[in-house]
Amino acid sequence: MHSHLIPGIDDGSQSLEQSIEIIRTFKSLGYKKIITTPHIMCDYYKNTPEIILGGLEKLRAELTRLNISIEIEAAAEYNLDDGLEKIIDDKQLLTFGNNHVLFELPFMQEPQNFQEIVFKFQTHGYKPILAHPERYSYWYKNFEKYEELKAKGILLQLNLLSLTGHYSPETKKIAERMVDAGLVDLVGTDCHKIEHLAILEKHANSKYFNLLANNNQLVNRNI
Repeated sequence: MHSHLIPGIDDGSQSLEQSIEIIRTFKSLGYKKIITTPHIMCDYYKNTPEIILGGLEKLRAELTRLNISIEIEAAAEYNLDDGLEKIIDDKQLLTFGNNHVLFELPFMQEPQNFQEIVFKFQTHGYKPILAHPERYSYWYKNFEKYEELKAKGILLQLNLLSLTGHYSPETKKIAERMVDAGLVDLVGTDCHKIEHLAILEKHANSKYFNLLANNNQLVNRNI
């Protein structure tokens, strides 16, 4: 429920051929359904629902032509930037599951309007999912923050790549601690390229992957 497979619209797959190769690999790894989530950032990736859904239709058509049977949907990964509030107010959000919406924060510091945006999501009837909270280093010395987020109704989505040490040893430690504390609501690959899936396959039998695979509380099972 977190990947970047619509070709040529963000920093993920850059061609239809790359997308097909990645999706073939997802299927070989046992995935039955993909919800891909291109970036929407007001300064960098000015994607719209029309751009994303148009790309999804082209991708689906190619999968059908190649007789690759896998369920694929699209939503978006919204950056909490200056443009997000207007998108919420205009009800232009791409959602999935039960009105779930995926959003991310800047990596340098927590935005001042973080709580305000979450409240706006919720009052408009959306269920916010925070992408890869284990990657926001400004919370590393305040682990209680993750519990606070959950208490405010924010679902927490862990990147499986974080458990492999792909981002940093510190991120891996926080990710493991979140799993141990039962704070993870959803998992995602955050796959941008085929190499990401090779890393995940290499770690498929690791302790924390198995813990998550046997976690019947993950929301992934119901979206």
